[in-house]
Amino acid sequence: MFTAGKGRLVALAAVAVGATVALAGCASGDPLDEGSGGESAATGGAIVIGSQDYYSNEIIAEIYAQALEENGFEVDRQFRIGQREVYLPEIESGEIDLFPEYTGNLLQYYVPDTEARTSDEVYSELEGALPEGLHVLDQAPATDQDSYNVTAAFSEEFGVTSLEDLAGVPEPITLGGNAELETRPYGPEGLQATYGVDVGFTAIEDSGGALTVKALVDDQVQMVNIYSADPNIATNDLVTLEDPKGLFLASNVVPVASEKVTDDVAAVIDAVSAALTAEDLVAMNAESVNDERSAEDIAADWLSEKALF
Repeated sequence: MFTAGKGRLVALAAVAVGATVALAGCASGDPLDEGSGGESAATGGAIVIGSQDYYSNEIIAEIYAQALEENGFEVDRQFRIGQREVYLPEIESGEIDLFPEYTGNLLQYYVPDTEARTSDEVYSELEGALPEGLHVLDQAPATDQDSYNVTAAFSEEFGVTSLEDLAGVPEPITLGGNAELETRPYGPEGLQATYGVDVGFTAIEDSGGALTVKALVDDQVQMVNIYSADPNIATNDLVTLEDPKGLFLASNVVPVASEKVTDDVAAVIDAVSAALTAEDLVAMNAESVNDERSAEDIAADWLSEKALF
């Protein structure tokens, strides 16, 4: 593990702004020197990083953790906590200091009737919507948002390529997804309000994973919610339905931070976010799902590939 002095972390902040990142190179100073990353970690204790109970989110959290450790910070991993209703109270209470989130879904949690839709609109409103003591760092180019998917056979049979087309389907449609989807703004009620489409609902508790895909392919449900960066979409030749009326908000990966996250910590994480693309996220997810690689190994390889080690 190498150490990083104050001057290097300041340079990282400038690099993150320019979206050209490089954490590798010569580090100067001792991490316990005043003003360095090690001093911040030693004074305030370990940075507690959490993740959702979702493999892709865990990979991002592990990237944050390894990047900070390589810069001399102490990290406490609290991964696979659960869904938003479970972990947000822990973030708000200060038990978790850093958490990879998704801008659109997080904004809708705090502002269900938001009219923001584009990436910039959502991020701007989110900055002012968080509770006192929390703030967002830079959002990444990477997105991983909810999307509704059908089989290619269903799409071809009923001429469905858009959520608007669902209104013309003459047969009942059942939507499958995690239980909380039933009450989300973009769930069954949102579909009815936005597109005039009535659907049934079946809870499938694997966040768009193998059980969800099997239920769709077996016609137990006719439409499912799968996150857009999930390799299962391409692997199973599913059709992601277009959303011309903006039922789903843009959801870029964004770190949510407590007041314990100092500028030095933020500089490291902002550099990571600047390098994280949508293509990277799909590729890393495929390594997890198809190759069954650990989040630790996937994160280490990505950081090395991006010259962030």
